[in-house]
Amino acid sequence: MALTEKDVAGIAEYARIGLTPDELTEMTTYMNGAIGMLEPVLQYGEADVPPTFHPIGDLSNVMGTDVERPGLPIDVALEDAASTRDRYFRVPSILGGGEA
Repeated sequence: MALTEKDVAGIAEYARIGLTPDELTEMTTYMNGAIGMLEPVLQYGEADVPPTFHPIGDLSNVMGTDVERPGLPIDVALEDAASTRDRYFRVPSILGGGEA
């Protein structure tokens, strides 16, 4: 099924891409060519191919379990900070108007 210029205009609008009428015609031709290159894939019988749910087969959750650990003491955490105030890291203001 070929894409129409209306289809491509809708895709461009969704992607927030402005196309001139000439670009729309060119893009429609280009996208239909790209879809045409996928035609050989459709010739394979999908009934013979088992579904793949993960690119690495039956790999499941590889994340470790969360383990609660005590944090660093404040004085150790602030040891290598460039600047501190009381018990806090000091960082430059990015909004302006405040002290660094």
